[in-house]
Amino acid sequence: MSTAPVEHPEPSDDERPLTLLEEADQLMERNPGYRVEIIGGILTVTPPPDAPHARALTKLMAPFLAAGLGDSETEVLQGIGLWLPDGPEDYAIPDLSVVDGDIDDHLIEFNCYDPAAFRLVLEVTSSNYNNDLRAKAVAYAQAQVPVYVIVNRKHQRVHVLTDPIEGKYDSHRILAAGELATLPDSIGAKVTLDVEQLLAAGRPQAKKAQPGD
Repeated sequence: MSTAPVEHPEPSDDERPLTLLEEADQLMERNPGYRVEIIGGILTVTPPPDAPHARALTKLMAPFLAAGLGDSETEVLQGIGLWLPDGPEDYAIPDLSVVDGDIDDHLIEFNCYDPAAFRLVLEVTSSNYNNDLRAKAVAYAQAQVPVYVIVNRKHQRVHVLTDPIEGKYDSHRILAAGELATLPDSIGAKVTLDVEQLLAAGRPQAKKAQPGD
């Protein structure tokens, strides 16, 4: 008795497993204000930033703009997607980026841009600070982003990583309060960050006394 191959019907769209990008899209729809990224093939979800995180970013914008990095040759932008080369669907969303002025011409997909257009990326750490210190350091180095700065609120340090080589940054400077972080001229201008000022901005402010307290 002969047997015939069993033909399985093609799965419908509802039955087909979601791609990581589709899962990311659904997570963003369900969690407005959350940052959803795919790094090393792993979906990560970061809650909305607190006020000190946002305050530190505001302080950070000033020295970059004062140095002229907001002119036609460069832009200083918050929260734009960077397409990562280490996976077919990987991308990150740095807190702050210095990018080429023609960034609009470098769109790849999923509102993410070619890493070749990024001169610097910067992260202000939140609850998942290990992700910024480890996974993202590897991802940005693999993407050949020349400069990666981390405002490490957990340990009260600023990290400046430069010279990406073979999936890691060859230079990693760690600076404490009272020091100045001088960034490479390769970003397009001379920029020096006051470490104490940034760390102070990233700390929760003392509660103001209310009448009757």
